[in-house]
Amino acid sequence: MKRKIVENFKLWKDTYSHMPLIVLGARQVGKTYTLDEFCKENYKHYLYVNLESDDQIRGVFENTMEPKRIMDNIAVLKGIQIDIEETVIFFDEIQVSERAISSLKYFNEAKENYKIVCAGSMLGVALNRFKHSFPVGKVYRQYMYPFDFEEYLWGLGEVLLSEEINTCYKSNQTIMEPVHIKALDLYKEYLYIGGMPASIKEFVLKNKMLSAYDDTIKKSILEDYLSDMSKYTTSSEQIKVNKLYKSIPKQLGRDNSKFSYKLVDEKGSKRVYETSLDWLNNSFITNKCVLVDFPEIPLSAYEKENYFKIYLSDVGLLSQLAGIEKKDIYSDEMKLFSGMLTENYVANMMVSNGMRLHYWQSKHNAEIDFLINIEGNIIPVEVKASSNTKSKSLKVYIEKYKPAFAIRVSGKNFGFSGGIKSVPLYAAHMIK
Repeated sequence: MKRKIVENFKLWKDTYSHMPLIVLGARQVGKTYTLDEFCKENYKHYLYVNLESDDQIRGVFENTMEPKRIMDNIAVLKGIQIDIEETVIFFDEIQVSERAISSLKYFNEAKENYKIVCAGSMLGVALNRFKHSFPVGKVYRQYMYPFDFEEYLWGLGEVLLSEEINTCYKSNQTIMEPVHIKALDLYKEYLYIGGMPASIKEFVLKNKMLSAYDDTIKKSILEDYLSDMSKYTTSSEQIKVNKLYKSIPKQLGRDNSKFSYKLVDEKGSKRVYETSLDWLNNSFITNKCVLVDFPEIPLSAYEKENYFKIYLSDVGLLSQLAGIEKKDIYSDEMKLFSGMLTENYVANMMVSNGMRLHYWQSKHNAEIDFLINIEGNIIPVEVKASSNTKSKSLKVYIEKYKPAFAIRVSGKNFGFSGGIKSVPLYAAHMIK
């Protein structure tokens, strides 16, 4: 299935291949598959090495970090000749070897043009706890996320629909009503299926029939995440990470979804849980959205670090964790949870577009879901789960700060009126 990140891989190949490519992202978002396909399609020779399962090659890095010696020893162990000019080497699960990560600096500085790509399921956690010298400025970092909604449409064969959404977003022209309804239905299904490759594949194999979809796929992914928690944390930290993770639906399901440690357990506090929460964020399993008290550039300068929301990295996994069933997606009785899912979904789309998440609140509880920087302007983004767009918060914000324009993401069609750009829910991925 087509992924947008491949264009960045191609840019690396054409311009930055003297730097090792390192891909970070949560488990099972498609890092290994996408890099594997890219290497096969773009190089004459390709060598794949899984450092988690290959003890011998992992041992090479324990003995040397000199690129030529590493390559010579890998060649001997694999029984092959390695043509440096024509071969790309993929070190998968590189997070298990700090020395392998440190060696990337020397691959970058070598006279030979080694072509190295790397990935790892818990690489973000490993780098955050790195003890050796990390090759800052010596690697080409890329971040990979679950399928955004546009990639999801491509995976379902809805390329023409994605193109129509693209055109109408840019022109602010309404999309034809039957097409609008179809796109909203696909969006609702995405809230349940999510963007994990295995989940989308299962949906496609079941002829895109939600009733036939087997949600044990998502259950298995959640179980794998919990398994990783035990593998990469101490037993006491694992318990805390597990509690934090399972509290997220409860956190987001409230009217005020500011993260509260007391919802994790009644004695919860920042002191007890902050490190464990960092683990979830560094593993790319969760995304943090921080409150700002003033909407100016740079937003990071106005962050109130103790006031934040936590979203799951994939809305389909949130549906599963919250115990939402297929029939609930279409139910009018699920207003509270549909708001929770919609907000998480928009956060996912923004993160996949490389944005840091921020929100704003007034002293009188007016709230803007997201603030983003578009061409040097701080733009408020309001999110509505339905076509009912009545809201005092956006009006309060516009009157107070007079932004260049505002964005409202809702069930309504495309349009631009009164300084507000209307973006249908199925086009949130277009906000960049």
